[in-house]
Amino acid sequence: MIIKNVLVYTEKKEFIQGCVRIVDGKFADPQKADANEKCMDGGGAYAVPGLIDIHFHGCVGDDMCDGSPDAIANIAAYEASIGVTSIAPATMTIAEEELHKVMSTAGQYEYRGGAKLVGINMEGPFISEAKKGAQAAEHIRRCDVSLFRSLQKDAKGLIKLVDIAPETEGAMEFIDMVKDEVVVSLAHTTADYDTAKEAYDRGARHATHLYNAMPPFTHRAPGVIGAARDCERCRAELICDGVHIHPSVVRATFEMFGEDRVILISDSMRAAGMPDGQYTLGGQDVFVKGNLAQLADGTIAGSATNLADCIRVAVKKMGIPLETAIACATMNPAKEIGIYDTCGSVTEGKAADLILLDSELVLKKVFISGEEYV
Repeated sequence: MIIKNVLVYTEKKEFIQGCVRIVDGKFADPQKADANEKCMDGGGAYAVPGLIDIHFHGCVGDDMCDGSPDAIANIAAYEASIGVTSIAPATMTIAEEELHKVMSTAGQYEYRGGAKLVGINMEGPFISEAKKGAQAAEHIRRCDVSLFRSLQKDAKGLIKLVDIAPETEGAMEFIDMVKDEVVVSLAHTTADYDTAKEAYDRGARHATHLYNAMPPFTHRAPGVIGAARDCERCRAELICDGVHIHPSVVRATFEMFGEDRVILISDSMRAAGMPDGQYTLGGQDVFVKGNLAQLADGTIAGSATNLADCIRVAVKKMGIPLETAIACATMNPAKEIGIYDTCGSVTEGKAADLILLDSELVLKKVFISGEEYV
């Protein structure tokens, strides 16, 4: 199939007028097209790689921590419907036996259509109680290599990121032992600059929802944010939902880190795609109004938006160039969790995961492995 008359997003992070060719579920060289191949007019739309969300908890009433294949399937269906074609949902700080169930369910999950389950983001339980945010304090525990590896075995290798608070007991030794097995991220932490810098020097290379659940960045105490900035291999997550981070700070972060080191995430919970009301996250009640999701005490509890809308907010309300925002929701997350060889760009030989957006960034079509998703 050939999709003609589109603005194709390239690995150079630019749009070029052209066409996209799909053969056997993969992108193919348009120059080798057969005259008999099916042709479709893209109507001048942006042709963009399928979006990749590597940090969100759920949507449409379901959550990764439900530990149910039906929940994963429902999440995958919704994500595909809004243009996210690859997902790495996040777990929460929950009881150990529940974590094992969640990981086993994911490890045994058989694809039912929709977004592809390409990983798991293990957010907790190795965090700081002082910066727990919406995580359950009673299930927080020290870093435990044996537990992590047991959960990874349950998940059949799907855990791509593991979050830790580097100031906690055993955290540095944990980094030493697992840094070559998984991406270690600093999260839900009270660490100062020196502690965070040591963690990055020892092999951590990711920052979870930058600015949130960590000390602020100040001129005498730069903390985790400053350490992440100074670690050239570190990529940082941003939630651009218009609630978590001020637009000025988003723009400043791109200046500090550069477009290659920022990853847009949604951090959505089960209320995404649902009406305002009361929901749960990690066993705690969450109250949702518009894009704002909060615990009873006012703590922000994830988001109620999705990655596609985060891109729209970043571009239309925060002044981030579309070309940059697309890279931060496709190429960068794919590179971070080691799947860029198979997806994340419109490149010959990669899975034909593609979305078409009009000039107002309204989603027109979604293709997953070359098949139109409806």
